Amino acid sequence: MAARVSPINAARQRPETSQQIDETRAIEGLGSLAQVTRLGAFRRLIAAHPASLPAGEIARLCDVPHNTMSTHLGILVRAGLVMVAREGRGMNYRANLAGLRGLVGFLMRDCCEGRPELCGDLSRLLSGNPDETEERVMTPAFNVLFLCTHNSARSIMAEAVLEKFGGRKFRAYSAGSDPAGQPLPEVIERLKMLGHDVSKLRCKSWKEFTGPDAPRMDFVIGLCDTVQGQFCPEFGESFINSAWPLPDPAKFTGASSERTTLLNELYGMTRRRIEIFTSLPFTTLDKMALKARLDEIGDSTRSAR
Repeated sequence: MAARVSPINAARQRPETSQQIDETRAIEGLGSLAQVTRLGAFRRLIAAHPASLPAGEIARLCDVPHNTMSTHLGILVRAGLVMVAREGRGMNYRANLAGLRGLVGFLMRDCCEGRPELCGDLSRLLSGNPDETEERVMTPAFNVLFLCTHNSARSIMAEAVLEKFGGRKFRAYSAGSDPAGQPLPEVIERLKMLGHDVSKLRCKSWKEFTGPDAPRMDFVIGLCDTVQGQFCPEFGESFINSAWPLPDPAKFTGASSERTTLLNELYGMTRRRIEIFTSLPFTTLDKMALKARLDEIGDSTRSAR
Protein backbone atom coordinates (compact mmCIF):
# COMPACT_ATOMS: atom_id res chain seq x y z
CA MET A 1 0.00 0.00 0.00
CA ALA A 2 1.68 5.21 3.68
CA ALA A 3 1.97 10.98 6.27
CA ARG A 4 2.64 9.78 9.75
CA VAL A 5 5.34 8.54 12.09
CA SER A 6 4.64 4.90 11.35
CA PRO A 7 6.05 1.55 12.46
CA ILE A 8 7.60 1.42 8.99
CA ASN A 9 9.62 4.56 9.58
CA ALA A 10 10.49 3.44 13.10
CA ALA A 11 11.71 0.13 11.74
CA ARG A 12 13.92 1.89 9.21
CA GLN A 13 15.78 3.42 12.13
CA ARG A 14 16.46 -0.13 13.38
CA PRO A 15 17.87 -2.15 10.44
CA GLU A 16 16.43 -5.64 10.23
CA THR A 17 19.64 -7.61 10.50
CA SER A 18 19.37 -11.40 10.77
CA GLN A 19 18.93 -12.67 14.31
CA GLN A 20 20.87 -15.65 15.68
CA ILE A 21 18.42 -17.87 17.54
CA ASP A 22 18.77 -21.02 19.63
CA GLU A 23 16.69 -24.18 19.66
CA THR A 24 14.20 -22.82 22.20
CA ARG A 25 13.52 -19.72 20.11
CA ALA A 26 13.28 -21.82 16.96
CA ILE A 27 10.65 -24.06 18.55
CA GLU A 28 8.72 -20.98 19.68
CA GLY A 29 8.88 -19.47 16.21
CA LEU A 30 7.83 -22.64 14.41
CA GLY A 31 5.11 -23.27 16.97
CA SER A 32 3.69 -19.78 16.48
CA LEU A 33 3.16 -20.56 12.80
CA ALA A 34 1.67 -24.01 13.42
CA GLN A 35 -1.87 -22.65 13.57
CA VAL A 36 -4.03 -21.70 10.61
CA THR A 37 -5.02 -18.17 11.73
CA ARG A 38 -1.51 -17.16 12.76
CA LEU A 39 -0.01 -18.60 9.58
CA GLY A 40 -2.58 -16.67 7.51
CA ALA A 41 -1.92 -13.45 9.43
CA PHE A 42 1.84 -13.79 9.01
CA ARG A 43 1.48 -14.44 5.28
CA ARG A 44 -0.69 -11.29 4.96
CA LEU A 45 2.00 -9.26 6.74
CA ILE A 46 4.73 -10.72 4.56
CA ALA A 47 2.68 -9.79 1.47
CA ALA A 48 2.18 -6.23 2.77
CA HIS A 49 5.83 -5.71 3.76
CA PRO A 50 7.35 -3.12 4.08
CA ALA A 51 3.95 -1.64 4.95
CA SER A 52 2.32 -2.26 8.32
CA LEU A 53 -1.33 -3.17 8.95
CA PRO A 54 -3.69 -2.51 11.87
CA ALA A 55 -5.05 -5.54 13.72
CA GLY A 56 -8.57 -4.84 12.47
CA GLU A 57 -7.46 -4.98 8.84
CA ILE A 58 -5.58 -8.25 9.41
CA ALA A 59 -8.64 -9.70 11.16
CA ARG A 60 -10.83 -8.70 8.22
CA LEU A 61 -8.44 -10.28 5.71
CA CYS A 62 -8.34 -13.51 7.72
CA ASP A 63 -12.09 -13.43 8.48
CA VAL A 64 -11.72 -13.74 12.27
CA PRO A 65 -12.94 -11.56 15.17
CA HIS A 66 -10.74 -8.60 16.06
CA ASN A 67 -10.11 -9.71 19.66
CA THR A 68 -9.15 -13.20 18.49
CA MET A 69 -6.66 -11.76 16.01
CA SER A 70 -5.07 -9.57 18.69
CA THR A 71 -4.32 -12.69 20.73
CA HIS A 72 -2.74 -14.45 17.74
CA LEU A 73 -0.68 -11.38 16.83
CA GLY A 74 0.62 -11.23 20.40
CA ILE A 75 1.94 -14.79 20.02
CA LEU A 76 3.70 -13.87 16.74
CA VAL A 77 5.23 -10.80 18.39
CA ARG A 78 6.57 -12.85 21.32
CA ALA A 79 8.02 -15.34 18.81
CA GLY A 80 9.96 -12.51 17.14
CA LEU A 81 8.24 -12.83 13.76
CA VAL A 82 6.13 -9.67 13.98
CA MET A 83 6.88 -6.14 15.20
CA VAL A 84 4.29 -3.81 16.70
CA ALA A 85 4.20 -0.05 17.21
CA ARG A 86 1.54 2.39 18.37
CA GLU A 87 0.04 4.59 15.65
CA GLY A 88 -2.42 7.15 16.95
CA ARG A 89 -4.84 5.30 19.21
CA GLY A 90 -4.25 1.93 17.63
CA MET A 91 -1.47 -0.57 17.07
CA ASN A 92 0.05 -1.47 13.71
CA TYR A 93 1.83 -4.73 12.91
CA ARG A 94 4.68 -5.41 10.51
CA ALA A 95 6.48 -8.61 9.52
CA ASN A 96 9.90 -8.90 11.17
CA LEU A 97 12.11 -10.19 8.37
CA ALA A 98 15.08 -10.41 10.71
CA GLY A 99 13.19 -12.91 12.86
CA LEU A 100 12.17 -14.90 9.79
CA ARG A 101 15.76 -14.97 8.52
CA GLY A 102 16.94 -16.12 11.91
CA LEU A 103 14.41 -18.95 11.97
CA VAL A 104 15.26 -20.15 8.46
CA GLY A 105 18.95 -19.72 9.23
CA PHE A 106 18.61 -22.01 12.24
CA LEU A 107 16.95 -24.69 10.11
CA MET A 108 19.72 -24.69 7.53
CA ARG A 109 22.68 -24.05 9.85
CA ASP A 110 23.99 -27.58 9.21
CA CYS A 111 22.73 -27.80 5.64
CA CYS A 112 24.82 -29.63 3.02
CA GLU A 113 27.13 -31.22 5.61
CA GLY A 114 27.89 -27.89 7.22
CA ARG A 115 28.29 -26.01 3.93
CA PRO A 116 25.11 -23.88 3.64
CA GLU A 117 26.76 -21.85 0.86
CA LEU A 118 25.88 -24.76 -1.42
CA CYS A 119 22.20 -23.90 -0.95
CA GLY A 120 22.43 -21.18 -3.57
CA ASP A 121 19.94 -18.29 -3.48
CA LEU A 122 18.57 -19.20 -0.06
CA SER A 123 22.04 -19.06 1.46
CA ARG A 124 22.76 -15.67 -0.15
CA LEU A 125 19.45 -14.36 1.18
CA LEU A 126 20.46 -15.26 4.71
CA SER A 127 24.15 -14.39 4.66
CA GLY A 128 24.17 -11.32 2.39
CA ASN A 129 23.90 -7.70 3.35
CA PRO A 130 20.51 -7.38 5.14
CA ASP A 131 19.91 -3.86 3.87
CA GLU A 132 20.54 -4.93 0.25
CA THR A 133 18.21 -7.90 0.71
CA GLU A 134 15.58 -5.58 2.12
CA GLU A 135 15.83 -3.35 -0.95
CA ARG A 136 15.39 -6.34 -3.27
CA VAL A 137 12.20 -7.55 -1.62
CA MET A 138 10.54 -4.14 -1.23
CA THR A 139 7.71 -3.39 -3.62
CA PRO A 140 8.33 -0.66 -6.24
CA ALA A 141 7.15 2.86 -5.55
CA PHE A 142 3.74 3.87 -6.89
CA ASN A 143 3.67 6.83 -9.29
CA VAL A 144 0.81 9.21 -8.45
CA LEU A 145 -0.24 12.13 -10.69
CA PHE A 146 -2.44 14.91 -9.28
CA LEU A 147 -4.37 16.98 -11.82
CA CYS A 148 -6.18 20.31 -11.68
CA THR A 149 -6.87 23.12 -14.11
CA HIS A 150 -3.85 25.41 -13.75
CA ASN A 151 -1.44 23.21 -11.74
CA SER A 152 -0.73 26.28 -9.64
CA ALA A 153 -2.22 25.41 -6.24
CA ARG A 154 -4.23 22.26 -5.45
CA SER A 155 -2.21 19.74 -7.43
CA ILE A 156 1.05 21.48 -6.49
CA MET A 157 0.06 21.22 -2.83
CA ALA A 158 -0.89 17.55 -3.18
CA GLU A 159 2.42 16.77 -4.91
CA ALA A 160 4.37 18.41 -2.08
CA VAL A 161 2.39 16.65 0.64
CA LEU A 162 2.71 13.18 -0.88
CA GLU A 163 6.40 13.73 -1.63
CA LYS A 164 7.05 14.55 2.02
CA PHE A 165 4.82 12.01 3.75
CA GLY A 166 4.62 9.17 1.23
CA GLY A 167 8.03 7.74 2.07
CA ARG A 168 9.74 5.46 -0.40
CA LYS A 169 6.45 3.85 -1.46
CA PHE A 170 5.26 6.78 -3.57
CA ARG A 171 6.52 9.21 -6.20
CA ALA A 172 4.41 12.33 -6.57
CA TYR A 173 3.73 14.34 -9.74
CA SER A 174 1.30 17.10 -10.71
CA ALA A 175 0.03 18.72 -13.90
CA GLY A 176 -2.79 20.85 -15.29
CA SER A 177 -5.09 20.95 -18.31
CA ASP A 178 -4.38 24.69 -18.74
CA PRO A 179 -1.17 25.26 -16.77
CA ALA A 180 -0.37 28.68 -15.37
CA GLY A 181 2.98 30.39 -15.77
CA GLN A 182 3.95 29.72 -12.15
CA PRO A 183 2.46 28.39 -8.89
CA LEU A 184 0.49 30.78 -6.72
CA PRO A 185 3.08 32.58 -4.53
CA GLU A 186 0.95 32.29 -1.40
CA VAL A 187 0.66 28.51 -1.88
CA ILE A 188 4.43 28.19 -2.24
CA GLU A 189 4.95 30.37 0.83
CA ARG A 190 2.50 28.31 2.87
CA LEU A 191 4.24 25.06 1.86
CA LYS A 192 7.61 26.52 2.81
CA MET A 193 6.31 27.50 6.24
CA LEU A 194 5.02 23.95 6.74
CA GLY A 195 8.42 22.45 6.01
CA HIS A 196 7.99 21.27 2.42
CA ASP A 197 10.67 21.30 -0.27
CA VAL A 198 9.33 23.59 -3.01
CA SER A 199 12.47 23.78 -5.14
CA LYS A 200 11.15 21.44 -7.84
CA LEU A 201 7.53 22.58 -7.93
CA ARG A 202 6.44 24.09 -11.25
CA CYS A 203 3.36 24.38 -13.44
CA LYS A 204 3.25 21.91 -16.34
CA SER A 205 0.85 20.39 -18.82
CA TRP A 206 -0.65 16.95 -18.37
CA LYS A 207 0.67 16.18 -21.86
CA GLU A 208 4.16 15.81 -20.34
CA PHE A 209 2.91 12.53 -18.91
CA THR A 210 1.48 11.06 -22.10
CA GLY A 211 4.65 10.50 -24.15
CA PRO A 212 6.59 7.25 -24.48
CA ASP A 213 9.37 8.51 -22.20
CA ALA A 214 7.04 9.74 -19.45
CA PRO A 215 6.94 7.86 -16.13
CA ARG A 216 4.19 5.24 -16.04
CA MET A 217 1.44 6.34 -13.67
CA ASP A 218 -0.28 3.97 -11.26
CA PHE A 219 -2.80 6.48 -9.94
CA VAL A 220 -4.24 9.64 -11.53
CA ILE A 221 -6.24 11.79 -9.12
CA GLY A 222 -8.21 14.80 -10.30
CA LEU A 223 -8.63 17.68 -7.84
CA CYS A 224 -10.83 19.94 -10.00
CA ASP A 225 -13.85 21.52 -8.35
CA THR A 226 -16.60 19.89 -10.39
CA VAL A 227 -19.25 21.86 -8.49
CA GLN A 228 -17.77 25.01 -10.04
CA GLY A 229 -17.71 23.44 -13.49
CA GLN A 230 -14.02 22.49 -13.52
CA PHE A 231 -13.12 19.20 -15.16
CA CYS A 232 -9.77 17.43 -15.37
CA PRO A 233 -8.49 15.70 -18.53
CA GLU A 234 -9.22 12.01 -19.02
CA PHE A 235 -6.23 9.67 -18.95
CA GLY A 236 -8.02 6.50 -20.00
CA GLU A 237 -8.47 3.26 -18.11
CA SER A 238 -4.88 2.02 -17.89
CA PHE A 239 -4.46 3.78 -14.53
CA ILE A 240 -6.55 3.84 -11.38
CA ASN A 241 -8.42 7.14 -11.74
CA SER A 242 -10.27 8.99 -9.03
CA ALA A 243 -11.67 12.44 -8.27
CA TRP A 244 -10.98 14.35 -5.06
CA PRO A 245 -12.70 17.70 -5.72
CA LEU A 246 -11.14 20.61 -3.84
CA PRO A 247 -11.89 24.36 -3.89
CA ASP A 248 -9.66 26.48 -6.13
CA PRO A 249 -7.45 28.86 -4.08
CA ALA A 250 -7.32 31.20 -7.08
CA LYS A 251 -10.98 31.95 -6.38
CA PHE A 252 -10.46 32.67 -2.67
CA THR A 253 -11.53 36.22 -1.79
CA GLY A 254 -11.49 38.33 1.31
CA ALA A 255 -8.85 39.78 3.58
CA SER A 256 -5.36 38.35 3.81
CA SER A 257 -6.13 36.62 7.12
CA GLU A 258 -9.21 34.99 5.62
CA ARG A 259 -7.26 33.72 2.62
CA THR A 260 -4.61 32.30 4.95
CA THR A 261 -7.32 30.48 6.89
CA LEU A 262 -8.76 29.04 3.67
CA LEU A 263 -5.32 27.91 2.51
CA ASN A 264 -4.71 26.20 5.85
CA GLU A 265 -8.06 24.42 5.55
CA LEU A 266 -7.22 23.31 2.01
CA TYR A 267 -3.85 22.01 3.17
CA GLY A 268 -5.53 20.11 6.01
CA MET A 269 -8.06 18.51 3.66
CA THR A 270 -5.31 17.53 1.24
CA ARG A 271 -3.08 16.06 3.91
CA ARG A 272 -5.91 14.06 5.53
CA ARG A 273 -6.85 12.51 2.21
CA ILE A 274 -3.25 11.64 1.40
CA GLU A 275 -2.72 10.14 4.86
CA ILE A 276 -5.69 7.84 4.28
CA PHE A 277 -4.46 7.02 0.78
CA THR A 278 -0.92 6.11 1.85
CA SER A 279 -2.22 3.85 4.64
CA LEU A 280 -4.32 1.67 2.31
CA PRO A 281 -3.33 -2.04 2.20
CA PHE A 282 -2.28 -1.91 -1.46
CA THR A 283 -0.96 -5.47 -1.59
CA THR A 284 -4.29 -6.96 -0.50
CA LEU A 285 -6.68 -4.96 -2.69
CA ASP A 286 -7.43 -5.55 -6.36
CA LYS A 287 -7.84 -2.73 -8.87
CA MET A 288 -11.60 -2.36 -8.40
CA ALA A 289 -11.29 -2.31 -4.61
CA LEU A 290 -8.54 0.31 -4.77
CA LYS A 291 -10.67 2.43 -7.09
CA ALA A 292 -13.56 2.23 -4.63
CA ARG A 293 -11.33 3.20 -1.70
CA LEU A 294 -9.95 6.21 -3.59
CA ASP A 295 -13.45 7.36 -4.52
CA GLU A 296 -14.45 7.11 -0.85
CA ILE A 297 -11.51 9.31 0.13
CA GLY A 298 -12.62 11.99 -2.34
CA ASP A 299 -16.28 11.88 -1.29
CA SER A 300 -16.75 15.15 0.61
CA THR A 301 -20.02 13.89 2.12
CA ARG A 302 -18.21 11.20 4.15
CA SER A 303 -17.38 12.15 7.71
CA ALA A 304 -14.29 9.85 7.63
CA ARG A 305 -12.36 12.61 5.94
